[in-house]
Amino acid sequence: MPVAGRVVPPRSRRRPGLLAVGIALIALGGLAAVWLVNSAATRTPVLVITRSVPYGSVITAEDLESVPVSVDPTVQTIPAGRLNTVVGSVAATSLTAGSLLSPAQLMPTAPPGPGQVLVPVAIPPTRMPAGGLAPGDVIQIVDTPTTDADLSALPPQTFTASVVRVAAPDVNSVTVVDVTVPAADGPTVAALSATGRVAVVVEPSGR
Repeated sequence: MPVAGRVVPPRSRRRPGLLAVGIALIALGGLAAVWLVNSAATRTPVLVITRSVPYGSVITAEDLESVPVSVDPTVQTIPAGRLNTVVGSVAATSLTAGSLLSPAQLMPTAPPGPGQVLVPVAIPPTRMPAGGLAPGDVIQIVDTPTTDADLSALPPQTFTASVVRVAAPDVNSVTVVDVTVPAADGPTVAALSATGRVAVVVEPSGR
């Protein structure tokens, strides 16, 4: 009667490379855990914008919240403990909901500032940029010449202005835009707007 042979299980092959990878992954996981703990421990409560605030608007407590964050030291933020000093300040640029608030985005009073005046400028639809205007935009207000003027003899006069508010277009699609200009330019810009001799050039953003 034949005797069944003994089955010898195959010997497993050890793969040193895979073992080393596993050890490395465990070590990296430990380092990541330590980094997360340290990051959480070094978070600082700072002020964050909760809803969009247009340029020139007064900032209220409802516009702000305290959020613990870990940011690079070179990033300018405002500690949450300064909430009371920030409330009542004015947005020096359009503030976006969810963004960190920095000191450079604040100014003490609403426009016009010292040495400035606020002038309403009526812009017809054919002279309004297709993308419209927004508070905080820097524009050039151009004195449009008469139809018989020689443009090569004298370039048009221009005035730098900052947009504060933009009204909804009226029944004739004319948009009134409140701008700030140097006090010396205010009467001229107002006269140009009253006579309709106004064109607008938008400066690059971040100027």
